[in-house]
Amino acid sequence: MYPLLFRLLFRRMDPEQAHRLAAGWIRLAARIPVLRTFLAAYLAPRDPALRTEALGLRMHGPFGLAAGFDKNADLIDGMALLGFDHVETGTVTAQPQPGNPRPRLFRLTADRALINRMGFNNDGSAAVAARLAARRPVFRTPVGVNVGKTKAVPEEEAVADYVTSTERLAPHADYLVVNVSSPNTPGLRDLQAAERLRPLLAAVRAAADRAVPGRRVPLLVKIAPDLADEDVDAVADLAAGLGLDGIIATNTTVAREGLGLVSPAAAVAEPGGLSGAPLRERSLEVLRRLHARVGDRLTLIGVGGVEDAEDVWQRILAGATLVQGYSGLIYRGPLWCRSVHKGLAARLAASPYRTLTEAVGAGTRRTAA
Repeated sequence: MYPLLFRLLFRRMDPEQAHRLAAGWIRLAARIPVLRTFLAAYLAPRDPALRTEALGLRMHGPFGLAAGFDKNADLIDGMALLGFDHVETGTVTAQPQPGNPRPRLFRLTADRALINRMGFNNDGSAAVAARLAARRPVFRTPVGVNVGKTKAVPEEEAVADYVTSTERLAPHADYLVVNVSSPNTPGLRDLQAAERLRPLLAAVRAAADRAVPGRRVPLLVKIAPDLADEDVDAVADLAAGLGLDGIIATNTTVAREGLGLVSPAAAVAEPGGLSGAPLRERSLEVLRRLHARVGDRLTLIGVGGVEDAEDVWQRILAGATLVQGYSGLIYRGPLWCRSVHKGLAARLAASPYRTLTEAVGAGTRRTAA
């Protein structure tokens, strides 16, 4: 029924308005015990074969929600109800901000893609930290917190801005992500340059350790698919050298190659970050390059153009321990995670690997051999 509902309701509605409506339904479902129990049994059955350990965390499976859908940490239980094995909330900035002017979210339905220039609209790290502190989890779902730079903060004060968010949020996060790769905050992607990224990551690592004495909160960095190959290598070397725990590959892209043949040219021309199916190949290429560079020294999370179980399986073979999605949920609907888990379990059973851990990076090992 979801394709029909999408055509009749969501497709005719402003995408951001549709997002708010869907989020409201998800939030409500997670708060009604009888409905929650029924839906969880149907939407989120757990297959023991898919159990995954990553970043020191135990998860029901490898498939999580990418940052951007739950910006303010108020949908965590609802997204777990849909079957996501971990939820990454954010991006959260030190100061609350409304984001960019509307319209700022666009569907490229024929390409199964989205363009967004949301601009890190969120309640700010103090409010999100308070919400996480007050949360009484219904589902035991690992929660990552993705942090970015406040738009109004000058670039020379970016490190202090990230540190403020880290100090507030680290005590409530199962892992932290430094986002330096969104195209919608001016100057943000410049922070991916190794000489600027090094002091930022070192400061965030120190701030997290101060904020949570006695527990090392895993720290990852999220990079753009638009980096040149040598810059991908430089970030990989830097992350490994600083002792980070992982890299997320990749964020949205500003490229538009291959678009415009089926989607309206006016929509394709909208500025912002492109996500969804067109991002698949480049994100996979970056992931393979990262794995070739760092091996199993870092946990890699694959995201970008993930639509089905085959996409998840290919990311695992390419070196991802965890895989995330977002845009696929818009086009596939509430049964998406169920379908991914079922298909992934079937692929694992038909493979020569006993566990998903054995499969991580197996595709790159065969290529190298």
